[in-house]
Amino acid sequence: MKLLASFRLSRGAISLVLAVLAALVLIGINEAGYSESTDALDRIEQYTRTRNAVNRLLQHMLDAETGSRGYLLTGDPRYLEPYNAAVAEIGQQLDRLRNVYLPNTPEAGTLNAMTLNVQRKLAEMDLSVRMRKQGNEDAWKSVLLTDVGKEHMDAIRAQAARLIESASAGMAAAQDRVEQSLRFARAGIAIGSTAALLAFALYLRQTTRLKLAGEQQQAALQQERDLLESQVRERTASLAQLATHLQQVREEERGHLARELHDELGALLTAAKLDVARLKSKIGAQSPELNQRLQHLTETLNSGIALKRRIIEDLRPSSLANLGLTAALEILAREFSERSGIEIACNLEPVQLDEAVQLTVYRIVQESLTNVGKYAEAAQVEIGVREYSSHIEVEIRDDGKGFDVRSTKPSTHGLAGMRHRVEAAGGRLTVSSQPGQGTRILASLPKATAAAPAPLAEAA
Repeated sequence: MKLLASFRLSRGAISLVLAVLAALVLIGINEAGYSESTDALDRIEQYTRTRNAVNRLLQHMLDAETGSRGYLLTGDPRYLEPYNAAVAEIGQQLDRLRNVYLPNTPEAGTLNAMTLNVQRKLAEMDLSVRMRKQGNEDAWKSVLLTDVGKEHMDAIRAQAARLIESASAGMAAAQDRVEQSLRFARAGIAIGSTAALLAFALYLRQTTRLKLAGEQQQAALQQERDLLESQVRERTASLAQLATHLQQVREEERGHLARELHDELGALLTAAKLDVARLKSKIGAQSPELNQRLQHLTETLNSGIALKRRIIEDLRPSSLANLGLTAALEILAREFSERSGIEIACNLEPVQLDEAVQLTVYRIVQESLTNVGKYAEAAQVEIGVREYSSHIEVEIRDDGKGFDVRSTKPSTHGLAGMRHRVEAAGGRLTVSSQPGQGTRILASLPKATAAAPAPLAEAA
């Protein structure tokens, strides 16, 4: 009896030791994960501030250039107010960026080169403004017509892009650290939970209520599973809402960029074209060579205006708002066919949808045609829009090389973006494809956007 009691006591001590060790392990993992995650989040915040500072510097450079050009073209001193304000902010932004990067780092070298280009660009603008104030027309116009300012701005944009890319890479690395910390915590919690369960099992074996304890354990595990499933559902819903928000933000940014290009760049190009026309009218037939160069400049400006319009249409199709979905899709198909040489057949029924769903349909067709042009190697594409009593169907079919849907990652060929757009509108996306047999994309969208929760996309 004494030996049995001693054995039971030793098993109880082992159980206690295991329980204490499991608790210590869990505490250690929790503290390490918290410290690692906090440090990574601080880095993410720092990289975000750095990226925002670079973006603000670029915006101030654009504001300064816009103000100086406005003053040079019109002579209105009101344009100097945003110019002077932007110049003052540029110096402050450069000082902030210098405090961010450590010396003798690639980022510091890039910042120094960008600072030099900024100073050169500011000097060029200052010289033009001073000559304009002094009435030296020929001098400031000659400076304005050179490519020196453009070269400086291009260099500034390229260097700023490298700094932004470096900050984004740092953010990605910090996010990886957070994910690694979470994975480590998950593994450690699993190990600690296993040790705790083992200690609990050893303790249960010393009692006569093993069955009751087992039932309680099963109930606890079931409750834990239910809780985890509930948390997973909540997290999935939260991620879906976040993805929808990011999609909306992206469309808003596209619209904002389209408006900026139309208002700012369009005004600059039009003003330049008017100046060239004035020069041509003043020169007349006195200098054929100069007239030829002005004609070439006019053609270049016309090409720039056409390029600006094409970019604006890609960002935010004006045809969709002005002409409707059917006409916008026909224009999209015709322009894609002209660019790619792929024959496109359209069977588009007129449908009545709100603006958001129309944009969803347009983006689905646009992304599908982009994938066809990049990957499908197709000769023909069919686009169809059909209306039913409660929903519409959008179908894009090509005769290209196809792919194996089962072995394709969800994010391949932009399918993830189309899938989320359709699901966010309460619809369903089906992708059917086999190697050598083309691809068929079918989106089913309800007419009422306030439908039940979006179902998952299918792949056939």
